[in-house]
Amino acid sequence: MSTYSFDFISEVDLQEADNAINQAVKEIEHRYDLRGSNCTVELRRNEKVFQIRADGEHFVTAALEIVKQKMIKRGISVLSLDEQKVELLSGKSVRQDVKLKAGFDREEAKKITTAIKDAKLKVTTQIIDEKVRVTGKSKDDLQAAIKLVQGADLGIPIQVENLR
Repeated sequence: MSTYSFDFISEVDLQEADNAINQAVKEIEHRYDLRGSNCTVELRRNEKVFQIRADGEHFVTAALEIVKQKMIKRGISVLSLDEQKVELLSGKSVRQDVKLKAGFDREEAKKITTAIKDAKLKVTTQIIDEKVRVTGKSKDDLQAAIKLVQGADLGIPIQVENLR
């Protein structure tokens, strides 16, 4: 009897994030309400962080909203954005770092496994590093697990990978 499996993952496509940020930067440069704000948005790919700098907290907030809109259009969930505190630099200059979440922490992985166990599906779950592996004898059971988890409001972005 063969078994089937897949992984629940939480990843951000950095190329799509980069594209979204580039689109946001173009819009920020042309927005009348953001003129003279010295607003910049920079993605640091290795750290999975982007930073917004501007001359005032309201400009940073406005720029972040534009970035979020562009991310949504590119299929990136705003749940994967971990907004840090706005920091005051010299003068009226401020900055905000926004981390791109990747992988599940222990608590998030437990939420997924608990939801599947509570539904009493005929599958087994296993937490491996920053993902959750689900295995079962029936593809229908795996499909039910996918529907269940994607339908549940767990407050984290979830994708399915390696369905086999």
